[in-house]
Amino acid sequence: MARPRSTPRTILYTGKGGVGKTSAAAATARRCAASGLRTVVLSTDPAHSLSDSLERRLGPEPTEIGENLWAQEVEAQREMERNWAAVQDWLGRLLAGRGVLGVAAEELTVPPGMDELFSLLEIKRHHDCGDFDAIIVDCAPTGETLRLLSFPDIARWWLDKVLPWERRLVAAARPIARNFLDVPLPSEDVFEDVQRLVGNLIAMNEILRDRENTTIRLVMNPDRMVIREAQRTFTYLSLYGYLTDAVVVNRIFPDELADSYFGAWREQQAENLALVRDGFAPVPILTARYFDREVIGEEMLDRLGEELFAEISPADVLHDELPHQIRELDGRTVLSIRVPFAERDELELSKVGQELIVKAGREKRSIILPSGLARHKTTGAKLLDGRLEISFEERRIASTGTSADGAENGDRADRKEAPVGDER
Repeated sequence: MARPRSTPRTILYTGKGGVGKTSAAAATARRCAASGLRTVVLSTDPAHSLSDSLERRLGPEPTEIGENLWAQEVEAQREMERNWAAVQDWLGRLLAGRGVLGVAAEELTVPPGMDELFSLLEIKRHHDCGDFDAIIVDCAPTGETLRLLSFPDIARWWLDKVLPWERRLVAAARPIARNFLDVPLPSEDVFEDVQRLVGNLIAMNEILRDRENTTIRLVMNPDRMVIREAQRTFTYLSLYGYLTDAVVVNRIFPDELADSYFGAWREQQAENLALVRDGFAPVPILTARYFDREVIGEEMLDRLGEELFAEISPADVLHDELPHQIRELDGRTVLSIRVPFAERDELELSKVGQELIVKAGREKRSIILPSGLARHKTTGAKLLDGRLEISFEERRIASTGTSADGAENGDRADRKEAPVGDER
């Protein structure tokens, strides 16, 4: 039986819609609870399906559904009222003064992505209350919201430097504004909401970047398009310092279907699984078969949990190193990739569009770059203490609309394979 933890073990599941991330989260939670950990599984996906997966009616507060197990479906509207009510009221009055009323005004008072952001703050509440040993999160089908929590330094600077001055200026201007302006200035309640939100974001960022206790697991099907999307999310998470400790590949056709109608599909899946192992190495790959029944209810969730965690504990940190590290150095962006035991002479590097290809002898690894970095060109690479460090610089745009050295030439240079040295 597992021991209670002083700091909750937090695992976030994300992935493209329809790949089975809710089932994976629910199965993980049931297995954690069975091991003796007081576990809560919560859905922050606006299109909740956790109730259906567990076959239990769930609400916005944790509901006990078994021994050591609680579940909830977070209501974004309730969290917005808790965290954003004063700001929403002020923005609503501001928009009403400009003729925007009704549903349109209500929609405009909440920036895109904020609803899931507020839902994720429920993790902090569970983390602070001390009631649970394990927190399992079924996130919305995207890793984008996690990026909203990745700017602690900017948030701290804004909280410490900008907010106090804004409050003083608004306080001084409020008497004048009443007489000369028809614009309602924000009240102290608005500033308090913003200050509380920024403070919570900073605290959330610290929780999510605590790599000893918090990790993210990517769920996918063995389909090429889904895999590429997961690779892109994987790079984004690494870019912002979040640890992915496992990849879940769901709905794999079993061996007994080799000679059936699904034989060709199974062969294609085998090829795609090789892409997964290549693209996510050395992160562990957890696999589950395509079951003969829908994964709903206790029995099927436990079957899925047994497949995924037959020889490991679901609450363990299965991998503890960031595969990619990105930093700014002397005006350049440097991507650092771990390549243990590689020799400089056997390494080659090429870039095609968003794909960075690293070859070491006969082995090849593809990394899908985030769009911001994919627009840059590679300018150098070197091997240092078992890590390949690749430098990127932004393409300079000439007045003709092409890069300074010609976009076509730059693209050719990126595609060309090159050995790794001090500079490429």
